[in-house]
Amino acid sequence: MPDPRYNDTVVSQFVNNLMLQGKKSVALNLFYEAMDIVKEKAASEEESELDLFKKALANATPQLEVRSRRIGGATFQIPTEIPAKRKTSIGMKWLIRFARQRGGKGMAEKLSAEILAASKGEGAAVKRKEDTHKMAESNRAFAHFKV
Repeated sequence: MPDPRYNDTVVSQFVNNLMLQGKKSVALNLFYEAMDIVKEKAASEEESELDLFKKALANATPQLEVRSRRIGGATFQIPTEIPAKRKTSIGMKWLIRFARQRGGKGMAEKLSAEILAASKGEGAAVKRKEDTHKMAESNRAFAHFKV
């Protein structure tokens, strides 16, 4: 189901990941408050807050991951491509996780800061994606083992 304000299913999925203990209305209000803060802070840019959110999500979404596989007594980190649904899910979870770990007052403030940082290609979620890609790149030699 799409969310009420933006009529977007991606936002709805993000809110479901953001939700704690089944309190969806709290998560929805928190997300909308964060988007209002993003709109205020990025008023000089031409992009809407929803575009910034989607850009942040795209920047935090990984393409590859490494999976451990035991072959002949040795454990190898094998790079694998991630299915599309899982990519967005991981990107959302990283954005939320690093927003929670961020310093600041209130979750809406933290989430908006993480969204703005990720939309610029900065922030902890984007760094995590880059680290994951570096790990996959350095283990490219084991790609022929495929999981």
